[in-house]
Amino acid sequence: MLEDRTPAVSSPAPWPAAYPQGYAVVDVETTGLARDDRIISAAVYRLDARGEVEDHWYTLVNPERDPGPVWIHGLTSDVLEGAPLFRDVAEEFAARLDGRVLVAHNAVFDWQMIAREYARAEREAPVRQRLCTIALSKELALPLPNHKLESLAAHFGVVQQRAHHALDDARVLAEAFRPSLLAAAAGGVRLPLLECRPLTEWTDRPAPRIGRQAGSGGYRPGGWRPARKRPACPHPNPGRYEDGKPLKQGMRIAFSGDTSTERELLEDRAVEAGLHVATSLSRLTSLLVTNDPDSGTSKVVKARQFGTPVVDEAAFGQLLRDVEPADG
Repeated sequence: MLEDRTPAVSSPAPWPAAYPQGYAVVDVETTGLARDDRIISAAVYRLDARGEVEDHWYTLVNPERDPGPVWIHGLTSDVLEGAPLFRDVAEEFAARLDGRVLVAHNAVFDWQMIAREYARAEREAPVRQRLCTIALSKELALPLPNHKLESLAAHFGVVQQRAHHALDDARVLAEAFRPSLLAAAAGGVRLPLLECRPLTEWTDRPAPRIGRQAGSGGYRPGGWRPARKRPACPHPNPGRYEDGKPLKQGMRIAFSGDTSTERELLEDRAVEAGLHVATSLSRLTSLLVTNDPDSGTSKVVKARQFGTPVVDEAAFGQLLRDVEPADG
């Protein structure tokens, strides 16, 4: 009897049964970060259960208002004038999201913007779960210098061609997400999925005009508003942030290190919520926002000394959704 010398072929590790069956990698560019800001472009890469690209889609959106920081996204009023309104693309957008987990870099922000646009259009986005690639990179303990998309892309050798262009950002994220997903599956890592709760009611305030476009002395890198000096916060400092409780108007918020969202826009959003943005950290600081709590920056060191609470950018974005009013 001849011995069978056919080399054994190892079967691939079984795919985790609990993993989603499909993903929608999303990027939206917006007029800003406040609750009244609008989407001006959106892109979706649909991926199968193992992260393979199925197709992609991109659209401009007329925000019916000032386009915001043109120096970031490059979309002027002239470019957006003939673009469809969000309600005109809502059905196609929904078809791309339907039945899939929304994947984004700092996903809470993209989901909030999408949910608000659908609420304005008196519709509901068909999204029930989201996955933030910042949170996933932390679960995988990737050796990234910071949590910017460009750093995640560089780690996986993905070349970015047009930063802050929704279609290219979505492509880059899709290409970086697939190896992250494979690594998670191979290591038995539980995906950091969070629930998405669509808005069912919406009352829109008049859209603010937040400045002039680049070239007219308004938007420019490093200071897209004419002056960065902020008025004093009108609310008293209620003290330190407590884990599990909401932020409260008047709290002193300090930022340290790199953020995936432009720092000035993050600070503006905090101010619009009634928070006090502090340039330094003291015993009076309510909360430090940093994506690298183990760094040796002076603010992080002082936060340890003073026992100041620390959260990352994604958690801060979630907290900004429900800031309690100051005591009357």
